Amino acid sequence: MLLQKNIRVVQLIDSLEPGGAERMAVTIANDLVNKIQFSGLVVTRSEGDLKKSIGENVFYAFLNKKKAIDLNALLRCKRFLKENKVSHIHAHGSSYFFGVLMKLIFPSVSLVWHDHHGNRIHSKKANVFIKISSLFFSGILTVNLELEHWAKQNLYCKKVIFFPNFVSSKGSEDVKTTLNGEEGKRIVCLANLRNPKNHFSLLTAFHQSEAIKQDWTLHLVGKDNHDEYSMLLKDFIKLNHLENKVFLYGSRTDTHHILKQANVGILVSTFEGFPVTLLEYGMAKLAVISTNVGYCSSLIEDEITGLIVNPKDINEIFNKINRITADLHFREYLSLNFNTFVKHNYSSEVITDLLIDFYTKLN
Repeated sequence: MLLQKNIRVVQLIDSLEPGGAERMAVTIANDLVNKIQFSGLVVTRSEGDLKKSIGENVFYAFLNKKKAIDLNALLRCKRFLKENKVSHIHAHGSSYFFGVLMKLIFPSVSLVWHDHHGNRIHSKKANVFIKISSLFFSGILTVNLELEHWAKQNLYCKKVIFFPNFVSSKGSEDVKTTLNGEEGKRIVCLANLRNPKNHFSLLTAFHQSEAIKQDWTLHLVGKDNHDEYSMLLKDFIKLNHLENKVFLYGSRTDTHHILKQANVGILVSTFEGFPVTLLEYGMAKLAVISTNVGYCSSLIEDEITGLIVNPKDINEIFNKINRITADLHFREYLSLNFNTFVKHNYSSEVITDLLIDFYTKLN
């Protein structure tokens, strides 16, 4: 049922390559379709695998932006906004700059910035541009409480709220990925191959663990840029003869199907904002090992809904891998608790109503 309030929103994102902010933009666009009068998704720079996940009733535009200030892309976007009588632009991550340019040429629109960057407070140079841009923001959403505090203290826009990521059953998957390894003994890490995802610590701990001797396998799912980071990971796997124990799949869109084939989900990043990955692990009923950075420790209660690790302590990661893989009943206990917690607190039904209320108050 449509709201009486004339809320017409586009999610603005730079690309559709699988990543936390990108997945969240698509999820929000999909979930708002039946709750507001217009839900759209505008991609500025490049398309990607997530395009397949966009709901059929989401209005979509790709701008094919070629440079930082691309007049043709701006005019295409303005035409799209005007034709669809858009009231709000919801800009995710780095797309805020394009959002500000749109605000300048289409001033009637409300511009919301969604900050997904878990390490924002340590990136002072980039924050100068954000501070200036915040003069044009109507509201700010942050993925954890630390970012909320930072934004309130440092940016000019004062309508700032913590807005948790969430998971949705909407959207579709092109099911095609089959995990290697023995059923019942699979650990998955859903993270692009780059810093700060900390794959080297994970590989080192797994290589030393008792789990590997018990035929457990590790599955790395995420975008492979084929850069130095990626090459070093592959060298580590080869040098330690782990080709039959550690598997790389690259970027995939059938994440739900992948997670259903696994038993343990792990994330050992050195910084995070609010990783959607953990919520996906929870919905898939995985037992979870999580880094203690960002909002992660607010999601995972150690020994209750999962296991918490210091990502810089390889020995601790090693011990937690041993602990979780050694005891089936313990894994079932953790996975049930976390699944219940995620469903009750981070489902789309709970969160999108909060977002619509925020949009409404900006008009």
